[in-house]
Amino acid sequence: MAEALRLSHRRVLRIALPVVLSNATIPLLGVVDTAVVGQLGDPAPIGAVGLGAVILTSIYWAFGFLRMGTVGLAAQAIGAGDRGEVAALLTRVLMIGGAAGLVLITLRAPIFGFALWLSPASEEVEALVRAYLQVRIWSAPAAIAIYGITGWLIAQERTGAVLVLQLWQNGLNIVLSVWFVMGLEMGVEGVALGTFIAEWSGLVLGLWLCRRAFGVRDWRDWPRVFDKVALWRMASVNTDILIRSVLLLLGFSSFLFLGADFGDATLAANQVLIQFVYVTSYGMDGFAFAAEALVGRAMGARDRAALRRAALLTSFWGLVVSGGMAVLLMLAGGLFIDQMTTAEGVRAEARTYLPWIIAAVLGGWASWMLDGIFIGATRTRDMRNMMAVSFTGYAVMVVLLLPGMGNHGLWAALVGFFVLRGLTLGLRYPALERAAG
Repeated sequence: MAEALRLSHRRVLRIALPVVLSNATIPLLGVVDTAVVGQLGDPAPIGAVGLGAVILTSIYWAFGFLRMGTVGLAAQAIGAGDRGEVAALLTRVLMIGGAAGLVLITLRAPIFGFALWLSPASEEVEALVRAYLQVRIWSAPAAIAIYGITGWLIAQERTGAVLVLQLWQNGLNIVLSVWFVMGLEMGVEGVALGTFIAEWSGLVLGLWLCRRAFGVRDWRDWPRVFDKVALWRMASVNTDILIRSVLLLLGFSSFLFLGADFGDATLAANQVLIQFVYVTSYGMDGFAFAAEALVGRAMGARDRAALRRAALLTSFWGLVVSGGMAVLLMLAGGLFIDQMTTAEGVRAEARTYLPWIIAAVLGGWASWMLDGIFIGATRTRDMRNMMAVSFTGYAVMVVLLLPGMGNHGLWAALVGFFVLRGLTLGLRYPALERAAG
């Protein structure tokens, strides 16, 4: 009960706001990379950097479970007062990140070949993509390990440190990309080298931010680090999250692919509108991360009152973000669309489907927040199973609605997917509370 009393709106905001600010730097990096190669006067480098970044981002995305799983496990260890396990978790995630990165480096040739087979390009662009990837892949151990470090810091409510890490890494990347391309005329390889250096320097900074953990022997208590029960739990949690994330990606990907059947203007309109979902998710991330940390601590302490209060406080702020975004889109959605495209046909199509994106932003609130709550509680089996149910429902809606409603049916299915995710996880929430003791 004491922990529940210490939970406040101020504490939630202290955790969430640095994450929101750090997320704002993510799209800026892509804009700068595109802009610097755009000064070369040739479209091939622009396409190469864009395609190369998408390929590596997609590969690294598969390891996002390392961040999510680490938050829940570390937060629960903190709530239980098990500092030794907190330190051991840091060692485990660093080892996993390093090992996964080395595997990707070893298998880079077939991985790049398969990726370029899936996304064919001209010979000139493909050659530049390969040059870009051959440089960047060598920072894979650092890039993946940073996922684990980020999760470990969030579990301790040290999101200010996460902001510092993000600002340093992206800021250095921007400076180096401009210098290497505009100053040293290194072209596409310059952009890749800038990211390579930024990611390794980010790992060094991340380790420094975690330095207190290395001041005691727990981080190298090898029997604890390699404890079979702890390793099995970590593997189970991360596997469930990976399966859940793959199904979520399939839902979004199928939405974009199916939209291509309705013509170029409708496809472009869908692409413009879906960006508003991504922007909303960036804002929601901060409060979902706060839910992960606070619910995890409450679960580790077996404090049901604290868990419920953490869920309510973070969900309230998540509703503020999604509701605010919905109102903003109602008032100025057309203006935002006009800023994103000059094609009149695309503008008209996007305005036609704008009400659906407002519904998606509101309908996705519960699912986004419940994801954070369930990650913190490490109820990942429920996340996996409810995602499977929701994805099946989405597929059924697509089959039933698409023939008669066209793109409206596609949007209705996507909104239904969001709502189903919230409803199914909501039905499992009482069991989550009961598990807290």
